Amino acid sequence: MGESNEGCDVLIEAGWVVPVVPHGAVLEDHSVAVQGDRIVAIGPRAEMRARFVAGQTIERHGSALIPGLVNSHTHNPMTLLRGIADDLPLMDWLQGHIWPVEGAVIGPEFVRDGVTLAIAEMLRGGTTCANENYFFPDVQAETYARHGFRALVGLPVIDFPTAWAKTSDEYFAKAGDVHDAWRGHALVGTAMAPHAPYTVSDANFERVRDFARERDVRVHLHLHETAQEVADAVAQTGMRPIARLDRLGLVDDRLIAVHMTQLTDEEIALCAERGVCVAHCPESNLKLASGFCPVCKLQHAGVTFGIGTDGCASNNDLDMVGETRTAALLAKAVANDASALDAASALRAATLGGAITLGLGDRIGSIEPGKQADLACIDLDGLESQPLHHVISQLVYATGRHQVTDVWIAGRAKLREHVLVDMDLDSIIANARQWRRRIADIRTS
Repeated sequence: MGESNEGCDVLIEAGWVVPVVPHGAVLEDHSVAVQGDRIVAIGPRAEMRARFVAGQTIERHGSALIPGLVNSHTHNPMTLLRGIADDLPLMDWLQGHIWPVEGAVIGPEFVRDGVTLAIAEMLRGGTTCANENYFFPDVQAETYARHGFRALVGLPVIDFPTAWAKTSDEYFAKAGDVHDAWRGHALVGTAMAPHAPYTVSDANFERVRDFARERDVRVHLHLHETAQEVADAVAQTGMRPIARLDRLGLVDDRLIAVHMTQLTDEEIALCAERGVCVAHCPESNLKLASGFCPVCKLQHAGVTFGIGTDGCASNNDLDMVGETRTAALLAKAVANDASALDAASALRAATLGGAITLGLGDRIGSIEPGKQADLACIDLDGLESQPLHHVISQLVYATGRHQVTDVWIAGRAKLREHVLVDMDLDSIIANARQWRRRIADIRTS
């Protein structure tokens, strides 16, 4: 019998498999075999049926199977602050509205409930991994692990007291504790998350640098988000923020630089030379009028970048399908080039680009044998997807997150035919509503 006796846990049959590697490939009438948490084979549907005896066969012959989307920058507890302070510039929004409300509500319960709401929203939109940046990372990590969601959890550092820590020593001590508690976990990892150059001192940046090097973790940092940030830094220090970070030894292949809307050609070349990765958040940048990340220049220079939503207080959703379309369209306008960030490159940024940015490129981000089975199935059978001339173009330019039908993380079904697995949607919605009432009471008191 030979190969016909091979077993697998799940055989997913798709109308099209879009593996991301090779770049731009579309495999028609193909199947993906999953054993445990890993992809073991990809091949034509008939051949895979003959080769494998599957514990379960999922037939999605009118759908595209893609790698799970990777949200490269988000503040997921802030789902509970969705829409509370819209249509304001960044510093007014942050200092006049977001920080005061956070100061009144932030704590383990807020973080747990906000992350749970975010996980449900992300799964329903095909996202399987998030790069998290918020307080109470211990609660975040436990919540992600409990729901079987992949995450890189930021260990926060900021130069003022918060509900999480009061002193610099406490921030770093707690960072070490959380890192040690989750080191080696299958789904949850950690990164250092100093907030921004304007809220972190040189001394603390040096401690961040040493912590990251000693423990081999990423540094997840808001950087060059607005022109005002850069101008203020020059006025105060005589240096642009990235030059200051370079002087402190932080501009290297551990750095995840978020936003990066204000970049010179020399700074782009420096990022390429040092292996810096960028998390591009187009919709948040548009909504806060922060500026435009020059992703076409980054791409041409060889800088890896992923796509992120930012938090729900400044987006206002966690829709990576829509974010990818916005990234592709905005890149064309910024570059004044209709060919900039083509559909295949946009999809790569939302999957493998994000995975590499998070240091997970060897595990997720593409559909290849040996990689983790983080997958999303998107229905292309409906009226809005017809006629289907080009699958990847359709995915990027004409698809909505409501078309995501099935999601797997590490081989485990998390969304099945639009229904969340092991998550109670009604209770999540009810809980979000009680937080709305609590926050409303705080704002009016």
